[in-house]
Amino acid sequence: MSDEILIIFSISFIIFASPLLSRITKIPTIPIEIILGALFAAFSLIHEHALFEQVAELGFLYLMFLAGLEVDLKTLVTVPKRILKKAILYNILLFSMSFMITLYLDLSKIFIVILPLISIGVLAALKKEYGDTPWIRLSILVGIIGEVISIFALTTVAAGLELGFGLEFIKTMFLFIVFLFALVLVYKVFHNLIWWFPQIKAYLMPENDHEEQDIRVSMAIFFVMIAVMIYLQLEVAFGAFIAGTFVTTFFAEHNKSLPTKLEHFGFGWLVPIFFVSVGSSFDLSAIFDGTLVQKAFLITFTMILMRVIASMLFIKELGSDKFILLALSHSMPLTLLIAVATLAYHNHSITEFWYFAFILAAILEVLFVMIVIRIYSNILKKNIV
Repeated sequence: MSDEILIIFSISFIIFASPLLSRITKIPTIPIEIILGALFAAFSLIHEHALFEQVAELGFLYLMFLAGLEVDLKTLVTVPKRILKKAILYNILLFSMSFMITLYLDLSKIFIVILPLISIGVLAALKKEYGDTPWIRLSILVGIIGEVISIFALTTVAAGLELGFGLEFIKTMFLFIVFLFALVLVYKVFHNLIWWFPQIKAYLMPENDHEEQDIRVSMAIFFVMIAVMIYLQLEVAFGAFIAGTFVTTFFAEHNKSLPTKLEHFGFGWLVPIFFVSVGSSFDLSAIFDGTLVQKAFLITFTMILMRVIASMLFIKELGSDKFILLALSHSMPLTLLIAVATLAYHNHSITEFWYFAFILAAILEVLFVMIVIRIYSNILKKNIV
């Protein structure tokens, strides 16, 4: 059997089997995809291949696009100023603690960006399980702001890693700032245009759509933004994120099923290939390295502790018994943590050892936090009763 056919069969099996195993084990699908990817690579069923890597890269970009779908700019505009200020201060505290820890332990500067990362992707699973509770709503709201800041930091660091922090970096960041101002202008123009001519939405995404035009328009925006970022020599992932934000801000209200359709399209086959690729790059023998496992646990503990300290800002809103739930819910930046670790490893800013440690930490965070939230929520329910 040729290598290509073996890889296709292996990936197909993992994509099919992961949700089934997730239901049995009660573990989120993403860690299972990573673990299976590592197992299949260990038995030489999956290995490096140019086409596999290219599709995985596309899966990563689509993952960032889906992250952007979680950010509705209209929602951010309506956030109460008090909450907005606290959310920004919350992120400042996270980055400040990360900065001090990185300097104190003499770690790579990329740790300053990695440790405070926030991604609300896994929060959707928490919302399904615990409902639309006050702590879930606040977690999502603060998490959206944190994710935007994380993506911005990722783009800045990615440019520095690729170009160095010299004149070329300054030039690129200037273009980046100009690009952001241009986006604000496009947002305002398009917002006013739709306000005056609301039929534009119906024309671009008709209700009786037999040609999946809503997905076609979304994909066009996705690839155009990627092309723009490549031309400007900026982090392509940021372009994918902005594309998702644009789609959800202007079209999600008109076409409420669109975000769900795009998520199904991505998580059904494209995004899992990225996580399988991440797993296949992980050397399973590394888990027998006591030092690596120790570092992974240390990363997990540090990221959770940082968020517990910062989340004390919201004791007034959630109470002294529930603010910790917000901290825990932000301690699972699974997708973004893996994405940044992959980027840092490819840019040689972290070693393979630390790359493996971050992958393992990302999985441990999900497993540990999910269990703790469930136990703590049950304790709170018993106290109420």
